[in-house]
Amino acid sequence: MTEQEILEIFEKTGAILEGHFLLSSGLHSNRYFQMARVLQFPHIARNLAEELVRKCGEKKVDVVIGPAIGGIILSYALAEILGARSIFAERENGVMCLRRGFTIDRDENVFVCEDVITTGGSVSEVIDLVKSSGAKIAGVCCLVLRGIHSLKFPVEYLLKIDVKNYRKDECPLCKNNVPLVKPGSRFLK
Repeated sequence: MTEQEILEIFEKTGAILEGHFLLSSGLHSNRYFQMARVLQFPHIARNLAEELVRKCGEKKVDVVIGPAIGGIILSYALAEILGARSIFAERENGVMCLRRGFTIDRDENVFVCEDVITTGGSVSEVIDLVKSSGAKIAGVCCLVLRGIHSLKFPVEYLLKIDVKNYRKDECPLCKNNVPLVKPGSRFLK
């Protein structure tokens, strides 16, 4: 699939929203990617996961992990294709952790995924969690790379879109009194 074809899938499913959004990073933006809108269709989720696996190349993967909530469905779709286990990390008292009986063994190869990466904050926390278990990072991927991230690992992605993000005090949408929407599942402030 080309980036244009992927963009068309996101647009057709209503996964790209326009407006004034508060991102989970605390930044503001005029565009939001609601990947749950595209991942609600299992056949599309599988096609996108297959495309990510193609881009990432052959890897030995024992576990695929994503941060809740955005990485859960993608983790499952990737794990099915890779013949691996699918787990997810979630916050407890503000700290990313494994719950629900999930574990990562010391010698496992772990593939980290996320639906959208803006700053890389959640993925970085998941990587730290994986490393603390003694496991190896087999790769990092996302559906949409929408910003300049701070990750120390190469990130494979299906679509890279440079979307302008603003700090609250610099946001032109705030200055124009455009109503702010909080569509994500986690917020710092």
